[in-house]
Amino acid sequence: MSNRLFQGLIHQMRDTMDCIVGVVDSSGTIIACSELSRIGTANEYVTMDMSDSHDVFVRDGYTYKPFGSHIKPDYAVFVEGVDETASKYAGIMSIALSSVKQYYDEKYDRNNFIKNVVLDNVLPGDIIVKARELHFNAEVTRVVLLVRILSSNDVSAYDVVQNLFPDKTKDFVFNITETDIVLVKEVRPNMDPKDLEKLARSISDTLSGEFYTRVSVGIGTPVTGVKELARSFKEAQTALEVGKVFDTEKTIVSYDNLGIARLIYHLPTTLCETFLQEVFKKNSIDSLDHETLFTIQKFFENSLNVSETSRKLFVHRNTLVYRLEKIKKLTGLDLREFDHAIVFKIALMVRKYLSSNPTKF
Repeated sequence: MSNRLFQGLIHQMRDTMDCIVGVVDSSGTIIACSELSRIGTANEYVTMDMSDSHDVFVRDGYTYKPFGSHIKPDYAVFVEGVDETASKYAGIMSIALSSVKQYYDEKYDRNNFIKNVVLDNVLPGDIIVKARELHFNAEVTRVVLLVRILSSNDVSAYDVVQNLFPDKTKDFVFNITETDIVLVKEVRPNMDPKDLEKLARSISDTLSGEFYTRVSVGIGTPVTGVKELARSFKEAQTALEVGKVFDTEKTIVSYDNLGIARLIYHLPTTLCETFLQEVFKKNSIDSLDHETLFTIQKFFENSLNVSETSRKLFVHRNTLVYRLEKIKKLTGLDLREFDHAIVFKIALMVRKYLSSNPTKF
């Protein structure tokens, strides 16, 4: 990759400098040159001259200036000529190529580093060491958002998300599957969760409104310290999975707002089945018809208020009371009593969870 990077820069420089210029690696092999036919040739004496010094040296009519981030130089630029002008050219080129190489390495390696941290592929003891090597600020607050493509057009959702967050020193975007894109976003400490949802909404709206790509976005919790990014990512994953089961209409799901759904999602299916059997001792919850379940849903939505629910359902108050009595007779639960209503609400959620065919045991 460095060879192509250097060759691209040398190609741009060759018209400015009226002489042959290029780069050799630590073995003395030419890896980039304005004269393409010389690429791949080697000079073992150049390797000896580079040794452990970064000083300018002259060999066979060319001026060399070693550069690199290690004690022993990794590369050296060479310029045709042995005069002061050639020496200046070599010095300028070494600074330029060294800076570009460092920027490229940090950008490329940082993205890979963050990806491996998020996917929990880095040993905890290595994370801080690697962060220091990459000059990476490990102690700022960041959050992980998981963008899942539900239906797409020909446009690359990955490119769109990257363009939305162009600051590559603070924000990192990468693919983990064909449909899942991860955004690691630097945020201010104690950021309002509503602002995170607005951020996720802007991603969703841009993709759907401008590029006809429908997505859902899971939001993890903000964390301080790079080691915690894997946890934030897992939370974003959980948010999407739980949202798929309990809030099928929502496209923005935050881990912090999952409530009791998160607890149910982590329960073993055998325990959930036992719970339903204990709650509905008289009859199975499946004995309730669609109209009755719709009535229960509206009753919960209106905070167990009989008058308000009957108004929303366009039925007489006595009709609603009759339906609630029927539910009590079938299930043994009186939804007008708060404790019974809580049990029934949880039972409905457990039933929905089981109907999603979870694979947990």
